[in-house]
Amino acid sequence: MKSNCLEIFENSQYYQDVKEIYLDYQASTPLDKRVLSAMLPFMTSEFGNPHSSEHAIGWQANDAVENAREQVADYIGALSEEIIFTSGATESNNTVIIGLGYAAMTKNISRKTILISAIEHKCVLGAARFLSRFGFNIQHIPVKSDGVIDLEQFRSMLTDDVLLVSVMTTNNEVGTVQPIAEIGQLCHANGTLFHTDAAQGCYENLDVFDNNVDFMSLSAHKIYGPKGIGALYISNNAYLKPEPILYGGGQQLGFRSGTVPAFLTVGFGEAARIMADEKEAERNELLRLRGMLLSEIQKRIPGVVVNGSLDNRHPGNLNVLIPSIESKQLIYSIQPHVAFSTGSACTSGVIEPSHVLIAMGLSTADAEHSFRITVGRFTDENDIVMAAESIAAKANA
Repeated sequence: MKSNCLEIFENSQYYQDVKEIYLDYQASTPLDKRVLSAMLPFMTSEFGNPHSSEHAIGWQANDAVENAREQVADYIGALSEEIIFTSGATESNNTVIIGLGYAAMTKNISRKTILISAIEHKCVLGAARFLSRFGFNIQHIPVKSDGVIDLEQFRSMLTDDVLLVSVMTTNNEVGTVQPIAEIGQLCHANGTLFHTDAAQGCYENLDVFDNNVDFMSLSAHKIYGPKGIGALYISNNAYLKPEPILYGGGQQLGFRSGTVPAFLTVGFGEAARIMADEKEAERNELLRLRGMLLSEIQKRIPGVVVNGSLDNRHPGNLNVLIPSIESKQLIYSIQPHVAFSTGSACTSGVIEPSHVLIAMGLSTADAEHSFRITVGRFTDENDIVMAAESIAAKANA
């Protein structure tokens, strides 16, 4: 028999005929009902603390956490002991960047330069900026107009003073996919550590060995899992590992103290398992739906421009420029009917043009007329037609 919680979820507005059309899947994905089903026992009857090592209830919770750790490890081709659960990709990114800075200082490592791409998520930019207070030299790797880093300039920046390079796998605003395997290879040849924020990279090959990755950040709510849980891969082979930025009981090999939330890890593990099993078929479907969305918008609105390369991006992502209307005005004017966004949800409230689009060479005016719209697992053709009609009605008014 299904629990009342699961019945409520399946009968909720999202799974029914509702007015709202959700096309902001890179901000957050809806919780897959299969994930919720796996989580529910650990939200109710199996409530134990996984670190309670003296009784069976704690053992059950710990078994669930370790199974989830293996599922996440399998998702990226890692060992389970190399996976540290965090509260999300922001914590993972801060842990590896700031933690490595602390480790380098305490171990008197001479390298003091950190390279990050110019289109990184704000949490990577902020963590690197924090380290500049301690004498680290932070340099931004430029990107070309399509959003891919300039590899020639990157090579010239990769000196023997570079401690760490951080380049995201897939951009959260324009969906650009970076050549992380080549970047990682160049880093290792230079004795440099390589980190990638792969929170948005779920449709790419995330195998950490194929991609020469030392550290990888992940987030569950970008792959139809729950919010509030992420992971950090720390390679056993990395010559320098981050010092913890949270102290307490020494859980998770001392890298991240604090009680691991069993129900969230179970959800993350199940979401990773489903994504690993279904991502190829899902990728093809998202490419089809994205193509339909772009076609429906272009045939209704003149002068639409796609920001970034269509061939090298997240399969569900469109970032488009509509000259006739500012993006914020457009988005606000069609609420609550269609949900999409100007860019990263993590910069909400910041009144400034997208640093990603500016780094790609767009003017401030063009950036202010651009928005991100993303199809996902639960998008259908009717959603696309209705969304395009709503957007066109305002853009052409």
